[in-house]
Amino acid sequence: MAEITSGEIRNHRKTMGVKRMKKQTPRIDLTPMVDLGFLLITFFIFTTSMSQPKVMKVVLPDDTGDSPMPIKRSGALTLLPGSNDVVYYYEGCFQVNGINLHPCTIKGIRQIIMNKKKLTPAKNLFVTIKPAKVSSYQNLVDLLDEMTINDIKSYALADITVAEESMVK
Repeated sequence: MAEITSGEIRNHRKTMGVKRMKKQTPRIDLTPMVDLGFLLITFFIFTTSMSQPKVMKVVLPDDTGDSPMPIKRSGALTLLPGSNDVVYYYEGCFQVNGINLHPCTIKGIRQIIMNKKKLTPAKNLFVTIKPAKVSSYQNLVDLLDEMTINDIKSYALADITVAEESMVK
């Protein structure tokens, strides 16, 4: 039991024949204070919020639409993340022979997006990200971060076609 005791109080005067009551030393029991401390610690541990997971908000379109959204060829930019932090990109439609497919690094793709944004009106600009099976999850997250950094309002994640994937490999 935790307690605090103070020293014994002595009376230096000696009196003959007078019986005095023996003074008891004060004693303070600290057990309830320890219990209260642990209750407070437990309360604060249970009521604090731990670090929240960081997630990126992805807005998905309704699947009830009859026709796909029309996109102008002059405003279309497609990004194909590959392996080893390489991103392939093309503007407009994909040509089967891969003439318009250009390689770039993850760090260099920002300049490509900024140039496309300068040359294209904001309402016509649309970026499509098509990750391949050989691309890493980190590359996809980096490309989504680039969309936020460059303030691209219209972009989408799509499945890569067989022709595009064969060119990326």
